[in-house]
Amino acid sequence: MNLTIALALLGVVVLVAIALQSWWRARGAGPKQAVAPPQGTSPRVEPSMGGAGEGGVPDLQAPAVLRMPATRRAARLDALIDVIVPLTLDAPVAGEVAIAHLPASRRAGTKPMQIEGLDTETGEWETPAHGRMYGEFQAGVQLANRSGALNEIEYSEFVQKVQAFAEGIGAAPDFPDMLEAVARARELDAFASPLDAQLTMLLRANSVAWSVGYLQQCAGRHGFVPGSLPGRLVLPGAEDGAPPMLVLSFDPQAALADDPQGTAVREVTLTLDVPQTDEAAEPFPAWHRCATELADDMDATAVDDQGTPVTLHAYDAIGKELATLYRSLESRDLAAGSAAARRLFS
Repeated sequence: MNLTIALALLGVVVLVAIALQSWWRARGAGPKQAVAPPQGTSPRVEPSMGGAGEGGVPDLQAPAVLRMPATRRAARLDALIDVIVPLTLDAPVAGEVAIAHLPASRRAGTKPMQIEGLDTETGEWETPAHGRMYGEFQAGVQLANRSGALNEIEYSEFVQKVQAFAEGIGAAPDFPDMLEAVARARELDAFASPLDAQLTMLLRANSVAWSVGYLQQCAGRHGFVPGSLPGRLVLPGAEDGAPPMLVLSFDPQAALADDPQGTAVREVTLTLDVPQTDEAAEPFPAWHRCATELADDMDATAVDDQGTPVTLHAYDAIGKELATLYRSLESRDLAAGSAAARRLFS
C-alpha cells in the first residue's frame, strides 16, 4: 500500500515538473516585456502637432500625454540654396492683402518655395502676417534637395505662382534667367549628393525577441522618446525644434498591432542623418555609444546592412570619412546642422 502511494505521489511530482517546464519554455519563447514604471511618471515624446504623427498618422504606441508643437522660426530665404526673385512695390502693402494672394501650395514640383515681406516697421524679412505693412517682397525656390536639382518644369511652375502673386499685390517681379537658375541647381546638387551621408546600423536580437514596450523602455534609458510615427523612437536634438540627433526605427506594423506588447521585434535600425546635426553636438560618438549600449542592454549584435558585425576598426574609418565630409560642407558655408544644410539635405 505504501509503495502504491509513493508511486502515485512520484507521478504527481513528475507531471508538475513537466507542466512547469512547458510553462517556462512558453514564457521564454515570447518577446521580452517591459517592467512597469512607477505610477505618476510619463515618458517624453517627440513633439508633434495635435498628437498626430508625420503625415497625420498618430503614434498609437506613445503614452497619452500632451504633445507640444515644436517652436521654430520659419526658414529664411538664402542665396546659397535658393533662387531669389525681388518683387518691387510702388507703395507698401498690408499683410492681409499679401496673405489673400499667396499661392495655395508652397511647393514647385518637389521643391519648397517661400514668399517673404520686408516689414516697414522692423526692417526684417518675414512671412506675411496680419496687421503688418510691407515695403518690398521677395520670392524664392530651393535649388536642390534630396529629390534632386531644380528642373525647368519646376522653375516654370514657380514663375507662374510668383507672377500671380505679384499681379495680386501690384508688384513687379525680376526673374533670373531659367537656364542660369537650372545650371546653378545642377551644380549645387552635384556638390551635395556625394556628401549626403546617412549612417545606419542594425541591432539584431541574439536570442529572445523584444516586445514594443521592452524596446521603448530600453531605448528610454538612453534618452530616446516615442516618435511621431509608429515604429519610431528618437534622441532629440539639443535645441528646440531641431531635427532628432538619432532615430531608432522598427517595423511599424508591430507598433500598430492589436497587441503590440505581444508582438515580437527582432531587429531595429539606428540612423544618424549627418547633415542635420551640428558636428559640435558630437552626433557620431552618440551614434557609436548608443549602438554599443543598446546592444548590451537588449542582448543584440550591431551589424551593417550586409549583416557583418560592426568592429572598432569600422567605427574609426567612418569617423575619418566624416571629418572630411564636415570640412567639405563648411567650405561652402553649409556646415552640418545649419539652417541651409538642413533645408538642402531634406
